Amino acid sequence: MLRQLKIDPEFQSKIPPLTFEELNLLETNILEEGRILSPLIVWNGLIVDGHNRFAILKNHPEIKYTVLEKEFDNRYEAIVWICKNQLGRRNLKPEQFKYLLGQQYEAEKLATNFNGNRFTSGDETRCGQNVHTYKPERTAERIARENNTNERYVRRAGQFSKGVDAAEEVSPGIKQEILTGSIKPTERAVAAIAKASLEERPALVAELCKPKEQKKAGKKEKVVSPKIETKATETEAMKDVGPTELLAEPLSEPAVPAPVKIDNKQLLEIAASRYHAKRRATGSDMLCEIEVAADNLKQRWEQTFQYYPDLFTEPDNRAAVAKIAQSLMDYLKEVEERTE
Repeated sequence: MLRQLKIDPEFQSKIPPLTFEELNLLETNILEEGRILSPLIVWNGLIVDGHNRFAILKNHPEIKYTVLEKEFDNRYEAIVWICKNQLGRRNLKPEQFKYLLGQQYEAEKLATNFNGNRFTSGDETRCGQNVHTYKPERTAERIARENNTNERYVRRAGQFSKGVDAAEEVSPGIKQEILTGSIKPTERAVAAIAKASLEERPALVAELCKPKEQKKAGKKEKVVSPKIETKATETEAMKDVGPTELLAEPLSEPAVPAPVKIDNKQLLEIAASRYHAKRRATGSDMLCEIEVAADNLKQRWEQTFQYYPDLFTEPDNRAAVAKIAQSLMDYLKEVEERTE
């Protein structure tokens, strides 16, 4: 039965990965118990919950386990279930919570409802039936209610999750850094990646990796024009003040500052200072991209070797790993020669 189960990369990517310590603790508990208490949840032979337990079973096939088959109309409903299951069972970092909420929101918009009609992909002003309820409630509203947040946060979470996935396509491994808080980009900066063209994305991803000090250094100081408060403005503001408060204030009229005179040349300089031309990323911008990619390669290889030791023990696997490693070394040698 274990050989018939498969891991779907998209399903697995929705589940926040365990830390090295958490993985060791899980494996220790399972070995001490001699069996896996929670069943592996599968759909059409694909694991939807229990990826870490499945990896441990591959190394310890003597461990007893059970499998629970779930039924979904399509893979989008499976993703919705995965996200809801993770949101309700683990202590999540704020970034992980936001990502899962956004993934659930985007998947529900694509899922087929009970009548076979699809959700509106973007225009939710038309209310339709949801996957899990017949109440004509908008998807974002229902998800917000179920998670004790607001509709606006759910929509922003959807944009954030798409930005994280777009960044991961450009730089594999950066998703883990964002969701664990290793780097702390703004929500707007992450969401902008999904909205940008494919050519612009590498530069935006490189910007996420920069230290805060370096980001600040690259920004031009904004010119703030003085605000002129008029007597009419003061009068409007006083409409919301009660009688007692009016009596407590001095009766003398506030001084009105003289108008600031700015000639045409100054106006042009101010306009120019507020315009930031787009530019392509340079080599120095992308150095962090290369460094992150190298670190991710080592981490992912070591994690794979840890949970699949037969990569070194079985002759065919060992030969395949050696071939891949040799190909990588040949490429790195070529890169090294370019730098000489």
